[in-house]
Order: sequence, then structure tokens, then C-alpha cells
Amino acid sequence: MEVKRDVVLDVDEKPGFWQWIGLSLQHMFSMFGSTVLVPLLVGLNPGIALFSSGVGTLLHILITKRQIPAYMGSSFAFIIPMVALMKTTGYPGVATGVISVGIVYLIVAAIVGLIGTDWIEKILPPIVVGPIIMVIGLSLSGSAAESATLLDGKYDIRVFLVAMITLGVTIFFNMYLRGFLGLIPILLGIIVGYVLAIMVGLVDLKPVADAAWFALPEFDIPFVDYKPVMHWGAVLVMAPIALVTITEHLGHLMVLDDLTGRDYIKNPGLHRTLAGDGAASLFAGLVGGPSVTSYGENIGVMAITKVHSVYVLIGAATFAVLFSFVGKLSAVIQSIPGAVTGGVSFLLFGVIAASGLRIIVENQLDFNSKRNLMITSSVLVIGIGNAYLQIGHGNNIVQFSGVAIATVLGIVLNLILPEKAASEK
Repeated sequence: MEVKRDVVLDVDEKPGFWQWIGLSLQHMFSMFGSTVLVPLLVGLNPGIALFSSGVGTLLHILITKRQIPAYMGSSFAFIIPMVALMKTTGYPGVATGVISVGIVYLIVAAIVGLIGTDWIEKILPPIVVGPIIMVIGLSLSGSAAESATLLDGKYDIRVFLVAMITLGVTIFFNMYLRGFLGLIPILLGIIVGYVLAIMVGLVDLKPVADAAWFALPEFDIPFVDYKPVMHWGAVLVMAPIALVTITEHLGHLMVLDDLTGRDYIKNPGLHRTLAGDGAASLFAGLVGGPSVTSYGENIGVMAITKVHSVYVLIGAATFAVLFSFVGKLSAVIQSIPGAVTGGVSFLLFGVIAASGLRIIVENQLDFNSKRNLMITSSVLVIGIGNAYLQIGHGNNIVQFSGVAIATVLGIVLNLILPEKAASEK
């Protein structure tokens, strides 16, 4: 596959120093909302989540030979079991589960390395890939809409207005600014939205004022902070979910393939990308963080700015690690309200969905064909509506997301449906 040339910075190109800083900060601010939300919901320290996401990203980039511009942030797929484990075993149980997730990734990576990836092209043609990528973007729209409308679970007009103005100025900056400023429209949009949120009373600055300049993240390291014990219940409830996030991992790779004009499944290889994810989760489990996964927010940033440089992602990861030790900066990041992140997310998630639509258009898929119509319609509605499969009860629940179900269904339908329906012959 030929590399696309309509880019500002390609994957292996380095930006200038000041440009590098601005672009990296933009990526960091784009992912922080979700990355720190997961530990807040679970009961973990946001600082350690920021730290483990940064180091996890650097590990992923190292393992994939600096070829894939991906950012690793806290995974939402494991929230329910982690919350349950925190109430029963505390973090040692969560750590067992997170480490088991990393091991599952490494096992699957080893299997893929042995059997190759030729089978992937057969099960993922454009009629499956396009709708799945659309689902990945649009399935996140509900969370963006909630952030952009609700305050403490109740509708607040201020939240909506701040979100829409943030979206508006981000679009304006993207369309009308040139030069360096034209490359950081999301960062500028977040800054404008944050200032506006302060003005309308959506930001509590007291935690920022009270925070220390230097604050060590709350590490939970085995043999140092606790005596590790094998929590088999944690393994049984979290390890299977790794199979769900692996399907989402494939989806993100497909988006990046389309975005950068490369075939990452072949080079550096799916086994390396899975190993990168696995190593990132393993590290997170060893220092006190939640399980991590590649982030759609950062893919959206690359799609909008046409800056695909892996060095920008290295800079974002480095900033995340540094900021996790600076108390006031971490407090500022955590104080940015959902109204701002929700407004920006409308654009970021929508761009991912549009990438899937572009695959459908560029491949001139015929929707007069009943086969294409059946596959696309089923994938879109199940994935966007999040028709999830839940197995188990109590604290032992395994949930397969709508995205995962839609992905599997699209693959199965593509394999079993004939080229033409009986009424078309």
C-alpha cells in the first residue's frame, strides 16, 4: 500500500522543536479526559493512570519499531470488574486482573506471530472494515453527548453552550488558521473552552490552588507496597474481556491504516502491535494503574491535523509522565470539565466515523446489493446502539461491547452470505 502524501508530517518525520511541543501537548490534552476519568470511577489515583499511560505508550512505540502513531490510555472496558475488585480485594486484585490482560495479549501476539496474518485480509474486506470504523467513532458519540449536556447527572444549559462554543471555535481554528496555529486547533479549542468554562462557573480552581507543585503518583508496586497474591477470580473476570479489546485494537489499526496509507497488520505486524498493548497493560498492573488500550481521541487528532508523526506521540507520552509528577499541572488537567472535552470529542469521534465512510465511498461499494446492505445495516445499528452481550452475574460479569459484537457479526456475515441473494439471481 502506498503512503499517502497529503499529510503535513508523515509517520517518520520530526517536527521543529516548538512545533513539536505544541503538537504533543495537543495530543496529551485530547486524551487526558478519558484517561483520568477511568481511575476516578474505579477509585485509583489519576496521577498514576497518567504516568502508566505515558510509559505504556512509549513501550508500545518501542515494540512496534516507531512505526505506529498510537497513544495508550486507560481502558473503559474493564471498569465494572475493577470497581468490584476494589471493593473486595483492593488494588492487589485489580493488579492481578490487569497483568492477566497483558498476558492474554502477549499469548495472542505469539499465536499470530506463528500462524501469520494472511487470514485477516480474507475476513476484513472493505464492506466489513468501513462500517466497523464508522461504529468505532459513532459508538462513542453517546459519551460525548453526555459530557456536553450533563453536570452531576442533570442537564445544564451552561454545559451545552460551553461544549458547542468549544466545538465551534475548534472548527473555526481548523478552517481559518495557518502555519503552526493551524496545526493545533484542538489544543486552542480546549484552551478557549476552558477559559469560558471558568467564566460561567463550571470549573473549581480550589484543587489547583491547594495542589503541591511536586506530587509523587500513588504507586502500588508488588513486594514494595503489598504482598502479591494470585487472585484467580480477578483473572477469570478480566482476562476474557481482553478478547473484546483485541477486536477494538484491530478496528483502531484499520483506522490508522486508512489514515496513514500503510498496512500495519503486515508491517510491523499484528503480533508486534498486540505485544505493545500487552506490555503497556503489564506495566500498568505493576505500578498501580488501570489496564490501557489505544485511544480513538488521538486518532481523531491525527485525522484533523494531518500530522501523523510518531515523534509527536512520543512527546505526548513524555509530557504525560512529567505532568504526573507536577501536582498543579495534574490538578489543572483534572479540572477541565466534561463540557470542554465533550465539545472537542464531537469532532474527534466524528472524524473517525467519516474515515469509515470514506472507505465505503472509495471502494465504490454497491448498496443495491442485498449482501452489502445486510452486513452494513447490522453492523451499524448493533455497534452504535451498543447491543452488548453480558455473561455471568454479581461480581463475575464479562461484558462484550456492541463494537465487539458488531465486529464479529460483520466478519461472520461476510464469510457465510452468498454474493447475491436468491431474489437477485
